[in-house]
Amino acid sequence: MNYGNTLKQIAITCVVAAALVPAGDAQAQTTNFPTRAIRIIAPFPAGGGYDFMARNIGQRLSEAWGQPALIENRSGANGNIGSDAVAKAPPDGYTLLLGGIGPQALSVPLYLKLPYDPLKDFEAVSLVAAQPNLLVVHPSLPVKNVKELIALAKAKPGEVTFGSPSNGSGQHFGLEQLKIMTGVSMVHVPYKGAAPLHSALLSGEVSVGFNIIQLPLPYVKTGRLRALATASTKRAALAPDIPTMAELGYPIDFDTWYGLYAPAGTPKDVVAKISAEVMRILALQEFKDRAAVLGVELLGTPPDRLSAHMRNEITRWTKVARAANIKVE
Repeated sequence: MNYGNTLKQIAITCVVAAALVPAGDAQAQTTNFPTRAIRIIAPFPAGGGYDFMARNIGQRLSEAWGQPALIENRSGANGNIGSDAVAKAPPDGYTLLLGGIGPQALSVPLYLKLPYDPLKDFEAVSLVAAQPNLLVVHPSLPVKNVKELIALAKAKPGEVTFGSPSNGSGQHFGLEQLKIMTGVSMVHVPYKGAAPLHSALLSGEVSVGFNIIQLPLPYVKTGRLRALATASTKRAALAPDIPTMAELGYPIDFDTWYGLYAPAGTPKDVVAKISAEVMRILALQEFKDRAAVLGVELLGTPPDRLSAHMRNEITRWTKVARAANIKVE
């Protein structure tokens, strides 16, 4: 009896059997997905855009699939803590990240020791939404447009205070772009979120700032703030009379964008199923109408569109960070 050939046949049989059984199980899991609660991590505090998108998408996923969608706000380090938690979660589709411009793009050049790689540690699911930012000034500042703001900053270098929601935020990057383009010197004052920045602008604690449009716009209409421009490629639907920075000669655009991610290694069929459902949800007119009140434009793209967008954003903001020497230790 040839024991060598017999053992070889047994080994081959075992390998084939081992390969077939998990494949069948995996196919069944994909077909039935989800069979339990899904967790969506929003890496910023409750009440902001990340939280809004996570809760609205989660609610509709739960309704469609008959399984709970639990929202967890795990904030800190410009969204890096929550993002890292998802990067290290089991790659089964049951833990998702509602990420975006901060942790998936701006953090790359900002942090020397980022605990995750946005391009390698996640599976893109869908680019879900974008939200414009508005450049406003306190009425005490004697300027009515961007040109006058630049002239004042040049006449009084280091005296104009420019607020942002945080060091390394998109709004901070917008300020640094403006400084590079014009050669002006303004004092950057970072806050701990969009709401504290908004309060500081209203009180005159800082003179100038970019912020997500739904916070300052009502106060622009009552005269408590003065709008100069939006930082988008097109005029905002909520404020069609306000020009863009590009229209005024300063090509600065940094819409606050949001994307849905799963941990790297999540089965492609599961990612595709989640992506298809999310795109369906984002196309719902009642969701679009609700988001539009906040100036949020719902998008809903296939995974490859989010991946391409993220790569472009990382490249773009890395150049700005290096030119302005922006970094967080």
